[in-house]
Amino acid sequence: MSRFPARHAIIIGGGASGVLLAYQLLQNQGFGFRVTLIERRPEIGRGPAYHTNNPEHVLNVRAANMSALPDDPEHFWRWLSNRAEGPLCPDPYCFVPRRTYGDYLSSLTAPLTSSESEPPRLTVVHGQCVDLDEGPTSVTVTLADGSRHIGDVAVLATGNDSPVAKLPCDADPWAPPLSAVDRDTTVLILGTGLTMIDYVLSLLRDGHRGQIVAMSRRGLLAKAHRRTDPVRIDESDVPFGASASRLLRWLRGRVDAHIAKDGDWRSVIDAIRPYTQRLWHELPLASRRRFLEHARAWWDVHRHRMAPEVEMRVAQALAAGRLALVAAKVTGIEPNEAGALVRYRRRGQRDGASLQVGMIVDCTGIVKDPRATGNPVIQHLFEQGLARTDALHIGIDIAEDCAVINRHGIASRRLFAVGPLTRAAFWEIVAIPDIRNQCAELATRLAVICDPVITPTLNGETSSPAGTMPATTLQD
Repeated sequence: MSRFPARHAIIIGGGASGVLLAYQLLQNQGFGFRVTLIERRPEIGRGPAYHTNNPEHVLNVRAANMSALPDDPEHFWRWLSNRAEGPLCPDPYCFVPRRTYGDYLSSLTAPLTSSESEPPRLTVVHGQCVDLDEGPTSVTVTLADGSRHIGDVAVLATGNDSPVAKLPCDADPWAPPLSAVDRDTTVLILGTGLTMIDYVLSLLRDGHRGQIVAMSRRGLLAKAHRRTDPVRIDESDVPFGASASRLLRWLRGRVDAHIAKDGDWRSVIDAIRPYTQRLWHELPLASRRRFLEHARAWWDVHRHRMAPEVEMRVAQALAAGRLALVAAKVTGIEPNEAGALVRYRRRGQRDGASLQVGMIVDCTGIVKDPRATGNPVIQHLFEQGLARTDALHIGIDIAEDCAVINRHGIASRRLFAVGPLTRAAFWEIVAIPDIRNQCAELATRLAVICDPVITPTLNGETSSPAGTMPATTLQD
């Protein structure tokens, strides 16, 4: 244990990102932390992704890659195999229900909430964080009920913000289908990504009989996983710093060469995963902008794939006419007594068309501009100048060590962020394999920042010189 009183870290958000960080801070007792985890939902470790009770909502990553611990890649598979009910699938290449993964995340923190020492090292507080203030020696977090928590550091782990409903017929894409909606009505889903697929599965399981129309600018559908392994790509072969067009040509060349040898394109896409964050970081700003506008949709459908059993279910719905994919842009929505009249224009056509729907579900993904968030604590940070958006307005501005950057361009010494909230800096930071690494690295960094007897060396390692107590800051 630390020779000094435990440092106090407040984590705002008890979904996957928050739980992974809490575990990393607490599993190494030498870090000397106690953690307060603030979550507005009744359960921690769930978030929007893992709270679902629909068994057809399965992970989009095979079990073999879903360990919460970077240094123990088989941890999740062992947990699955040791369940009293037995494993849910025959081997680590399977895709298990997301609710089960939520159980796994909860199992990580369960031993930490009960301890012989008082108070326990992990305290879970259920409530909505509405305010956060940073002082020279501490941070103060305020909840909606007026309660306040003071810590040495605070970490935002609020995940993805869902779009705020704007019309009477809008529905929450993360909630079960509304029972009050006529099951014979037409449902329009905006977006054709993985969130759309989840909602279609929910509608079908709920007995919906009407037409389901999924609409996006390009009408692209996520590809499916296959039993393939990544090829080997040496880091020296990756064109870091190249323009988006040159990078795309390089990637296509790799894929074509692999397919010519009877390989699968998935093996190439998976092979560059270890390099995607550095590729994004070194991509010129203009190329990042072009990628987001013109190439992101194609990247997403190849990179973020669905399980084979989900692919079969979606294919059945398409073949039966229960689901229709439309490449189009919505040009207007007129609410009426039956729901709404949606006007749209198909891709490549001049003439418009219209569709009467009973419900609209926005599955277009994350809030495009973080300033449009409905999260009160993020709103407060922008209003007080404690945070700012990145140059492309896709996330809050984050330093390489996950510190939040304020409106003056200064990285905070006490306010950090992890998970999807940091997509502006790291881009590929939405899946567990990426988030677990980020949380492990941040936990080590926070231990250095908060412990006066630990000082970083030039090679990034840490040491504790006897008899010295150097003050450490983010700039050390």
